[in-house]
Formats: sequence, C-alpha cells, structure tokens
Amino acid sequence: MRKIFISSDHAGFKLKEQIKDYLRNKNIKFEDFGPKDNSSVDYPDYAHKVAKRVKLNKTHVGILVCGSGTGMNIAANKHKNIRAAQCFNLKSTKLSRLHNDANIITLGSRLITKKNALKFVSVFLNTKFEGGRHSRRVKKI
Repeated sequence: MRKIFISSDHAGFKLKEQIKDYLRNKNIKFEDFGPKDNSSVDYPDYAHKVAKRVKLNKTHVGILVCGSGTGMNIAANKHKNIRAAQCFNLKSTKLSRLHNDANIITLGSRLITKKNALKFVSVFLNTKFEGGRHSRRVKKI
C-alpha cells in the first residue's frame, strides 16, 4: 500500500494542514511528520524526515511545503533515490511524475494558492511514471 508522508516548516504549516484536510476528505491515508504548529522551525529537519521515509519503499511519496518550496526541495534531493520536484503549475506537476518519476512534491505556500496546491497534489498522486525512454534518464540521476 502506498504511504504518503507530509511535512512543512512554519511558513508552510497552514497549507500543510489544508492539504491534510483534502487528503482526509478523499480517504487518502497519510502520516504527518510535523511541525505541530506554526512556530519557527528549520525546514531541512522536516524535509529529511520525509525523504528518509520515502526512500524506504518505491511506492511511498512525500509532500513538503515551505514558503517558496525551494528549501525543502534542495534538502530532500540530498537523499539517494529521492526525486523531489518543486511544482508551480499543473504542467510541471504532471511532467514531474510522467518523465522524472518524482517521489516528493514540494510546494511554496507563499507562491501558490490553496486551490492550485490541492490541484497539484491531486495530479501528483494520480499521475503514473511513463517509463520507456524516461527510465534510462531517471537511472542516470
């Protein structure tokens, strides 16, 4: 069974909670790695927690939210076999799964609306890797 791991920093906390509500309403199981409120935290700590769990199984995926999406993306991609994609529109989200087999989506709470964030999460979770010529390229990562 696929597991979804989610985390944020303080800037992404509100959007993370909104994404959790969306997942609950869709009966999608997830595990929240924090933080528990919007007190200031260091985003790499939370990105590393999710990345470590995602890399344990190919079917696991992660959702990371910070102010820009960039810090979480950089930290998560330090882990072997993690392909975190910073998504900012529907096309980048879809292509991150189709062509790059992204296993973590990172979102910038200060750059996208809640409505768009929920669309991106839906596309990310429902788009499958295309394989084929893309498999060869992903292996080179």
